[in-house]
Amino acid sequence: MLSKSTIKYIQSLADKKGRTKANCFIAEGPKIVEGLIELNDNYIQHIYALPEWIKQHKIILEKKQIKVDAITEIELEKVSQLNTPNQVLALVKQFKPFDISIINNGLYLMLDGIQDPGNMGTIIRTADWFGMEGIICSEDCVDMYNSKVVQSSMASIATIKVWYGNLIDILKNNSALNVYGAVLNGEDIRVVKLTENAIIVIGNESKGIRENLLSYIDQPITIPKFGKAESLNAAVATGILFSYFKNNGSI
Repeated sequence: MLSKSTIKYIQSLADKKGRTKANCFIAEGPKIVEGLIELNDNYIQHIYALPEWIKQHKIILEKKQIKVDAITEIELEKVSQLNTPNQVLALVKQFKPFDISIINNGLYLMLDGIQDPGNMGTIIRTADWFGMEGIICSEDCVDMYNSKVVQSSMASIATIKVWYGNLIDILKNNSALNVYGAVLNGEDIRVVKLTENAIIVIGNESKGIRENLLSYIDQPITIPKFGKAESLNAAVATGILFSYFKNNGSI
């Protein structure tokens, strides 16, 4: 049975302030929790789950020596951040950010003011699919440990390195990587000479890349438009750009 203090602690992780103080976040649902166990179980602090889920995963839980407690459906509803709680909830330590001082090769994504949690989570998952080296986020991007980000990123949150900070400082000190910026009036991505050693800058969902970053972009690029839509979803645009970069300019 969950104590009142445990319930209160888990509920506090719904807020960024609470997550930062505890250096911990919540992952929920079989797919995400099982993915974390497989990919990076060292960060899992505790699992709370329905008895049937624990029974199904008893062998791996014991093998990896993960702390687990059985709870009731009512208790899960009290601590879950989902509209429909799903069998299991894990408390996970926040991951160590990557060393931003040594980005001298590989393909990186830079996010300027991404606010939508669903977009952020999908971008993280897409970056994992395409084997990106890491994601560099402005300080006002949505928190990667927001519950909606975690849910939409699936277990990719455990494999993609994410850093938050001042984008201008990173771009000022960058001398090794070409910087491509996704803008509406950029050059057609299909005809641009691309390199996998690069930073791709994606702007805010409605405002795009901020003016003070544009001067640091070596090559403005755009995805050609064939219909009447005003713009592309940030996560969708990111996936299309990744595909072009990974295929050296062709799909």
